[in-house]
Amino acid sequence: MSAISQERLLKVILAPVISEKSTRVADKQNQVVFRVLPDATKQEIGAAVASLFKVEVTGVQVLNVKGKIKRAGRVMGRRDNWKKAYVTLKPGQDIDFASGQ
Repeated sequence: MSAISQERLLKVILAPVISEKSTRVADKQNQVVFRVLPDATKQEIGAAVASLFKVEVTGVQVLNVKGKIKRAGRVMGRRDNWKKAYVTLKPGQDIDFASGQ
């Protein structure tokens, strides 16, 4: 496998997903949820989380989220599809988003 460029790793993760489900998963299964690029692979996501947050990643699960159909008056529109990644961390490790790190 070829090495993934550092520039690509910085672009793969778009934002953390903060919701009731993501906080429950973080507490029970030591997983963190991120919004990622639609063309990102599991290997890229794991390497990006490990390098950006200085943690050890044990697994990555990804899913594609379909955009909702919305309506504004008579006009029907659709939100973009996006990709979500559940990243499992090694036991005892944590990512603290509140501290700004």
